[in-house]
This record gives sequence, C-alpha cells and structure tokens, in this order.
Amino acid sequence: MRPCKPVVALTTLAVLLVAALAVAQWPQVDQEKLDKDHRDMMSQLGVKKLRPGPSGNEKDPNHANYDPALANPFPDWPDPLTLKSGKKVTTADEWWNERRPEIVEDFEREVLGRVPKNAPKVTWTVKAQVDEKVGDHPVLAKELVGKVDNSGAPAIEVNIDAILVTPADVKGPVPVMVMFGFGMMPGAKPPEGANKFFFAPPPGSDPPATEQLLAAGWGYAYLNPNSVQADNGAGLTEGVVGIANKGKFRKPDDWGSLRAWGWGASRLLDYFATDKAVDETRVGIEGVSRYGKAALVTMAFDTRFAVVLIGSSGEGGVKPHRRNFGEAVENLTASGEYHWMAGNFVKYGAEEATFGSKNAGDIPVDSHELLALCAPRATFISYGVPEQGDANWLDQQGSFMAAVAAGPVFRLLGAKDLGVTEDYRTVKKPDVNVGLLDGQLAWRQHDGGHTDAPNWKYFIPWANKMLGYTPRK
Repeated sequence: MRPCKPVVALTTLAVLLVAALAVAQWPQVDQEKLDKDHRDMMSQLGVKKLRPGPSGNEKDPNHANYDPALANPFPDWPDPLTLKSGKKVTTADEWWNERRPEIVEDFEREVLGRVPKNAPKVTWTVKAQVDEKVGDHPVLAKELVGKVDNSGAPAIEVNIDAILVTPADVKGPVPVMVMFGFGMMPGAKPPEGANKFFFAPPPGSDPPATEQLLAAGWGYAYLNPNSVQADNGAGLTEGVVGIANKGKFRKPDDWGSLRAWGWGASRLLDYFATDKAVDETRVGIEGVSRYGKAALVTMAFDTRFAVVLIGSSGEGGVKPHRRNFGEAVENLTASGEYHWMAGNFVKYGAEEATFGSKNAGDIPVDSHELLALCAPRATFISYGVPEQGDANWLDQQGSFMAAVAAGPVFRLLGAKDLGVTEDYRTVKKPDVNVGLLDGQLAWRQHDGGHTDAPNWKYFIPWANKMLGYTPRK
C-alpha cells in the first residue's frame, strides 16, 4: 500500500518551473578553476588565441550581425543525404546503416562529445510518493533519486533529482513528457522569499503545461540537469563527466554538459521502463534555451524518445553554426559556454593555433543534421518573438532554414516534413502564430517571449496525433 496524503486542491504555485529557484540551486562558479580547465583544453588542441564572440548588445561596437544580407557567408551546408564518399543516399537502409553513423561520429568527435564506454550506472529509488492534486487533476507523484555509481571516483558524488507525476484517473500506462528544469513535488510550498511571479501565471494566460498535459491524459516529469552535470566549465572534473574521467581534465572528444544532460534523461527513461504507470514507448523530452539545446541532443542520440519539444534553442541547438546572425560559434568556444560542447569544438573559434585557424565553415556537420538524427520521430520546433524577449540572438529565421534542410531525411524515412518546397537557402519563415503542424517535423513561432508556454496547447494535440494516443479514462 503506497503512503498517502489527504488530497488537497493545488494551485499552480507548486507545479511551475521556477526560474528564481533554479538560480538559487546553481552553486557559485569557481572562476579560477573554470579558466584553468578552459586553458587546458586550448593547450591540448594547440589553440593559442580565440576570436571573441559577438556581443548581444546592439550598442556595443562588437555587436552581433543582424543584417540578413551578411547572414549567410557559407550558403552551401553539408548534405545530410550524401555519404562522405560522395554517394547519394536513396534508401532508408543506407541512411540507418551508412549515413546516420557518419553524422553521429562527426557530432560526437567534433561538436558534442562521446558518452564514454565506462559511463557509470544509475540506481533509482523512490524517495517519496504521494497522492495529490495538480489543479483539478488527481495525480500520483513520485520523487526520484538516481544514485550514480562512483566506485571509480569515490570523492565525486552524484545523485540525479527527478519528479514523476502521472494522472490517477487514467487507466493503464500513460505518455510522459520529461522537462529539463527545476520542478516541485505537488503540494509542496514555494521556498520562503521566492518571487511569486514565477509561481503564478498572469491572469488570462494558458494553464501551466503540467495541467494541460494531465488534462490530455499525459504524465510529466522534471529532471534537474544540474544534479547530473554542472552548467559551467569548473564542474567538468565533477558530476558524471568527472566520475567517468576520475576527476581529471577532459580529452578533446569527451562529452560536454549538453550530452551529459541527455545521458541523464536517458537514464530516467531506463527507470520509466520499470514503472507500470508510464508508457515507455511514448516518452517525450522538452526544454527551453540551453535546455532546448539539450532536448534536441537527447532526441537525436537516444532513439527511444518518441517526441520532442525544442524551445528557443538558438546556437548549439536548431540555429545553424554557419549562419552569421546573432549568437555565433565563438560564443560557444569562449569560457562561458564551451562546457556545453566537446572540447574539440573549441578549435572552431581559433584565431591562432598550431593548425592555423578554423571557423564555422570547417565544422563537418550542422544543426539541420542534428534535426535529421531525430527523424522520423515527432519533432516540434518552438520560438517566440524578439519584441517579447525571444531575442534575434537566437536566429529564428536560420532555425527555420535548418528545419527545411532536415526535411529530406524525414521524407526518406516515410515521415512528413514541414511541407515547404522552397530551397533552404532562400526560404522565409512563416508569419508569427502560423504553425506548420501536419507532419512529424513541426514548426510554430508564437507571439510570446523566451518560453515555449504559448505552444503547449498546439504541441499536445499534435503529439497525440503523431503518437496515436487517446487516453483511457
């Protein structure tokens, strides 16, 4: 018999992603340690000097480019359906057996890093389990802890924090959306002094994504990414990356935080396979901003995930590296963001190095091919508008171009793409609030800010259709 609490009405206070709480959970960064790690990687690569990344402030002299006429210095992107030998890929077997492995290898070696063969095992336990309500929806909530085996590096301890909430009034296993972020157990009180703006949506706005999912017969989960791997370079000798490396510096093709967060989501999916409340064949992954990047990476590498909602991901996500618009490769190679990527990625920001210099055009793959790795599964790309805070920095136009360029792979595998016939080089994104939602590859730019909240009411019915799901009440 599971432990029960009295069922109480729950306001949205206890179920929203809490930005203020997230900041509070990030430890202060050891800048000296971070700089030392960054310099070590530069030294391993033979990089003597990096080009500075552009500023996001348009008043600065080194501000990012926002002139469309200058945005495409590399108009021809790598073809996802051409083998390195030059042979065209024309069948699904050729994609799965020949071309896809080539793309995966390039991303692992040069861009995102490899999950090591000695990646530690994770043992999950249910720390707490309660009956509650989320809005008007009765639920079963479980607080999960994934203990990471640190026998190879006893000084480093990692416990993955996750929350799983499933509807109590739906029969049988249900689909679950895993959301990268910092959630709270239903019924919990916000921490004292927390900014209540983050806990209660403005009047007249849509219900929280959690309530929308439950109303549609889905469950949801929160995965705390910082409990898997720190979001800074100082933490690369700690977390799961540190355990695998026994506390030593990374090698150039070792995994970065994006890949580590995706690995954590995969381990949570392992747990779902043991939980009868979850339909493990219908598990999705979601994130916004850096976690939008992580959601895309998770979906691309773990084919067990059935659906993804990629929110405002920008550079390192859906935005093409080869687009000179907004954030640039040089921002990702600098000390503030290099930890997201493989160490090898740093060399693409090199101004002076033993090998000369490299730039975005030298990267063997690009974002459209990361999207292609998601095919033929359900892939929804979400952006907001600059006027509301989803800055031009993210390059919404370039991201749409990448989605169009990924389309041929979806079509080859029998899925429907965006239905756009124009060439990716010249195509223009749809107007705001015009969704392309008829296929497994979907796009919608809403009129809100740096969030995917306005798109959940479109995502959920689309996902139900793509996954063939109707809840059993």
